[in-house]
Amino acid sequence: MQFKPQNIKLSIGRTLLRLTPLLLMGTLTLATFWLVQKVTPPEKSTLERVRLHEPDYTITNGALSALNEVGNTKYRILGNKVIHYDDDASIDILTPRMRLFQLDKAPVTVKSDTGHLDGDLTILDLIDNASIFRPAQAATASQAATLRMLASSAYFKVLINDDIIETNRPVTLEQGMSIMQSTEGGRFNNVEQSMTLLGQVKGRIERAPRRTQ
Repeated sequence: MQFKPQNIKLSIGRTLLRLTPLLLMGTLTLATFWLVQKVTPPEKSTLERVRLHEPDYTITNGALSALNEVGNTKYRILGNKVIHYDDDASIDILTPRMRLFQLDKAPVTVKSDTGHLDGDLTILDLIDNASIFRPAQAATASQAATLRMLASSAYFKVLINDDIIETNRPVTLEQGMSIMQSTEGGRFNNVEQSMTLLGQVKGRIERAPRRTQ
């Protein structure tokens, strides 16, 4: 059987016509893939996409102080070890001690075994063997004398901007010779330097001995 050149050309032409849609689809697919690759930024590594919660520096015997609007010290935080984290700017503190200052009033000291300060420097969590201590203060022309006060709990939260210290854990309050225990925590107002106990409260109240004339 003989094939004429004309018949061969006609057969090839028909084959190409049938393949044209496939060739067009393939070309469009390749063009689309190329455009997507051009406009899509290179994928970052896992370490670049997720900032790990790891310390970026550690300070031994560190201190952090803040001033009030008139330039006086509002509070000071000390720690045997201060660990700063880069991802959220938070700080872990070993044996934190914080002193809160109020004009014409005795400074209040809060401390615990460990602490955590948030990245905004607004909340200090005091964990394990936490306490609030205010020394006795003699009477002045503007306020009456105050007795020594010690509040103890497993946890205290210091709301730094609000001058409030609170807990929802059981708390023991000693003031002078009096001692009270609360099952549901308490709230200390540093401006008024007063402690409010919550929940069931029990204990004993002792009056301060009168001074002999």
